[in-house]
Amino acid sequence: MKILQVVPYFHPAYAFGGPVNAVYQISKKLARRGHEVVIYTSDAKDFGSRLNIEFSDKINGMRVYRFRNLSMIHVKKLKLFITPKMFLYAKREVNTFDIIHLHEYRTFQNIIIHHYARRYGVPYVLQAHGSLPRIGSWRRLKWFYDVLFGYRLLRDASKVIALNQMEAEHYKNMGVPEERIAIIPNGIDLSEYANLPPQGAFKRKFGISEDKKVILYLGRIHRIKGIDLLIKAYAYLIKKMGNKDAVLVIAGPDDGYLNEAKALADSLRVSDSVMFVGPLYGKDKLVAYVDSDLCALPSRYEMFPMVLLEAYACGKPIIASNVRGLKELIIDGETALLFEAGSFRQMAEKMIYLLNDVNIALEIGKKARLLVEEKYSIDKVVNMLEKLYIEVSNI
Repeated sequence: MKILQVVPYFHPAYAFGGPVNAVYQISKKLARRGHEVVIYTSDAKDFGSRLNIEFSDKINGMRVYRFRNLSMIHVKKLKLFITPKMFLYAKREVNTFDIIHLHEYRTFQNIIIHHYARRYGVPYVLQAHGSLPRIGSWRRLKWFYDVLFGYRLLRDASKVIALNQMEAEHYKNMGVPEERIAIIPNGIDLSEYANLPPQGAFKRKFGISEDKKVILYLGRIHRIKGIDLLIKAYAYLIKKMGNKDAVLVIAGPDDGYLNEAKALADSLRVSDSVMFVGPLYGKDKLVAYVDSDLCALPSRYEMFPMVLLEAYACGKPIIASNVRGLKELIIDGETALLFEAGSFRQMAEKMIYLLNDVNIALEIGKKARLLVEEKYSIDKVVNMLEKLYIEVSNI
């Protein structure tokens, strides 16, 4: 089967979060199964720079086209990376594909490929990756996109892919009938977690004492991720609860909130033990997980965070806010501990519980690893995708 994956940013542009890794993992697995996989994407590395990579290259059996993005001075965070050269390739090549998989929702790339998919009668599936709701900034512009392009994208898709029941309801609210919604979760390549690095490398690199415990946050530095609540919970932990044995490590690319987060740590007088270490990828990310004692997901809103699966795969205990996108992935008290979203005091209570009881933390980590093996391996996810592709392409 010849498959076109369309995404506005792609490996190794991990500053854009979970969809980059999700598309990379499924495409790599599809290529290994003998499918011809082509990626249309931009050359964006992050919101202000480009990847220094050839326009066309082959990665793990995938052919990747990185179209030059003309909008590096674009309206920040709108993600409308303008790639006009894609018109020429789409006009020439779209009719050669059996199936097209569009990733994200409000993108310039989707507008182009939708046009040619309709012209040539090539079926496509759309996977929004949690981007349907008009939340955060630019609500009015998102509404205009939906009116001009978005509703047609949804209407003309053979199927739309929801990560969970919550996102399925978002599609229904946008007018997509239930029979055209397929629920397929994100998956993780467990082979990448089979031989984890030895303990100690992360602590040595950042000068953390061996006897200190590590509370790890890994993700974009954005207010919606609840980093302010995490810093407040940590301050409460060491000042009110008397636990001075842990450091808080905040790892990830700045998405507009880094300066405020640092200022909050200063104002609460915990900046000496709150470490902002920047983005971590590949082996650097793994050594951070290995040296952590617990992972925190304090988000105000989530759909399906890949970091949860990563922490599960590393057998790490997790504390997470009880927002719906996290609750659907967690068995509370078994694979993670949930706290009331927005309550930094309750978050601190869950922290100290895990930090003080190593046996409970280990047991939760083991159950988390079993859950990800059972439900979220990349092989199981790609099995579902292949069935969907065959169904809509009539091959």
